[in-house]
Amino acid sequence: MSIWTRSHAEIGRQRTRRQRGFTLIEIMVVIAILGILAALIVPKIMSRPDEARRVAARQDIGTIMQAMKLYRLDNGRYPAQDQGLQALVQKPTTDPVPNNWKDGGYLERLPNDPWGNAYQYLNPGVHGEIDVFSYGSDGKPGGEGNDADVGSWQ
Repeated sequence: MSIWTRSHAEIGRQRTRRQRGFTLIEIMVVIAILGILAALIVPKIMSRPDEARRVAARQDIGTIMQAMKLYRLDNGRYPAQDQGLQALVQKPTTDPVPNNWKDGGYLERLPNDPWGNAYQYLNPGVHGEIDVFSYGSDGKPGGEGNDADVGSWQ
């Protein structure tokens, strides 16, 4: 019976050791490690939404430029400056009225840029190249970083 009592007592001590938990120092070390990891990882994660918006704007602009090329192929010219990007969705009624405008349009709808603003369109005329662009997060020409313009020239 003493063997059973001894092993029962040893088991009781082992349970007591396992149930004591963590010391304050151990908890502080874990919190410090988590803080260091957060300081390294969070800045990288926080810049992702801004980068994703710039990529989305470039993709939208690429889609608009493809629609513009189809418009030019059908009609022999790009929409005039005053007709704007709307000419891809609705047939223009002002000169120069396109003769071969595709039924249903070239785009289902005009998207807004990822910052909620309308895309801009420049057509200098005289057989020049067109530009489709977004003013970026600030909605103003120029800027750097997130405020930089994103356009078809990139």
